[in-house]
Amino acid sequence: MGRMICANYKHSCWFLSMEDIQSYSHEYKKKLDEAGAVGDIPSDLAIEVSSPDADRLLRIPNDLQRFKNMAMRVKYADSKSMKKEGIFFLESIEMDSGSCVWRLADVKENRHPSAKGRPLTRKQKDWRLNLPYEMLEQVTLYIKT
Repeated sequence: MGRMICANYKHSCWFLSMEDIQSYSHEYKKKLDEAGAVGDIPSDLAIEVSSPDADRLLRIPNDLQRFKNMAMRVKYADSKSMKKEGIFFLESIEMDSGSCVWRLADVKENRHPSAKGRPLTRKQKDWRLNLPYEMLEQVTLYIKT
């Protein structure tokens, strides 16, 4: 099976928009149909679109800057070695100290259950989490389900 990888190099994280994917898919399907009609390729080919990198582990600190404007699921150990998890945006990377500063993402998982769709409070928006790299256990892109 052949595989073709498309990326949008205009943006630093190289993601394609839904419009980009749809446009490419329609154009590629036309070409496949034309090639199938003259017998150059089998007529039962299909196009599959996926994003295999969306849930991959991010390398710390190498990948963090690249995805700075995207929400990330961060699993970490706090100062008492308790395992914690949250959805954050990267605020900054402190290369000298080997740490990074995170701010809460305004997503359902970070809101109190009784908030019922209300945004984060001022206190939550202003709160920051400073974590040394070694306390970060796993960082992945946050995919809203």
